[in-house]
Amino acid sequence: MDDWLSRYSTALGLDLSDDEVDAILDLARDVAHGTERRFAPLSAYLAGKYVTGRVADGLTAGEAVREAQEVVGRLLAQ
Repeated sequence: MDDWLSRYSTALGLDLSDDEVDAILDLARDVAHGTERRFAPLSAYLAGKYVTGRVADGLTAGEAVREAQEVVGRLLAQ
């Protein structure tokens, strides 16, 4: 993980894995290439809110991120 992301996640009190970073960056990239680029950061934020809720429901963060990626994939394919 990049030093900036490591420092930022630590400052926010979050434990962020390299796999999670890669998945969210992939999600943002897909949104940026499939829609207006300006929607990528907001889509990553929305994915984070979604993941938080799904983790509270009992999923792992990885499972929830994959669900968010699947939704992005479906919407971009329309």
